[in-house]
Parts: sequence; structure tokens; C-alpha cells
Amino acid sequence: MEAKAAAGAGTEEGRRPTVVPAPAAANPELSDRPTRRTFTVGDKRRILEETDRAAGTGGIGAILRREGLYSTTLTDWRRQRAAGTLGALTPARRGPKASESNPLADELAKARQENARLQQRLERAEAIIDLQKNPRRPAARLWPEKRSRGRI
Repeated sequence: MEAKAAAGAGTEEGRRPTVVPAPAAANPELSDRPTRRTFTVGDKRRILEETDRAAGTGGIGAILRREGLYSTTLTDWRRQRAAGTLGALTPARRGPKASESNPLADELAKARQENARLQQRLERAEAIIDLQKNPRRPAARLWPEKRSRGRI
């Protein structure tokens, strides 16, 4: 018992505890939020060419490990290359897609607006013609918003 006390309290057989350094403070330049990896078209083509050359030797797994890729990603890139969709090799834009405006829909909207404007002009013209036919008829019935105190 005394030998243990002489060696130091809390130590095992006279050995001092191992000192583990504290984790380094986080670098303020690094963001806390991870970002999704993106590959350029050149990177994708380079990796595809490398894996095509390594197909016979069995080195595809080493390339995938080195690049940090899954085999399904490689399969998707191969399908895209076979389909000839160069746009598919670029990162897809997220969010709602901008649709092209239909020229017939634009023309229809203009025609409806013109129709409404002409309809309003026709109603005014008919009211004026009605007033000219019967001058004794009070104009307040034609335009009720212009009525003031029962007189025009």
C-alpha cells in the first residue's frame, strides 16, 4: 500500500498517466456546415477515362477510393456519357425550371385585353347614342356615379 502511495496517487504501478493533448481549436476560416461536392465536366471525363483504362486490370476500386466516389456515381456518369447528354455531366440547377412562354398564350392575353377595352368603349358609345335619342331622359340613369343631390 505504501509503495503505491509513494509512486503517486491514481497511478498504476508507478507510471504516470498519459497526457493526451486537447483537440485543436476549430479553424475560424472553415465553415461548420459541410458542402456538397461537385465535379466539373473535365473531372468527370478524366475519372471515366481512368476507370475505362483500369477496367481490365481491376483497378477501378482503387480509383473510386482515391476519388471518394461510389460505384453508383460512376454508373450514372457512364449512362450519361452513353446517352450523349453533355448537359447531364454538368451539375443540375435546383429549383423551379423557367418555362418558355407560349406565343399563342401571349397573343390570347393581348386579344382578351383588347376585347375588354373595346367592350368598354362600346358601352360608352351605346350610352351616348341612347342619350342622343331621348334627350329628356335624365343622364343620371346612364351614369349613376355622376349623380349629385338628385340633379345632374
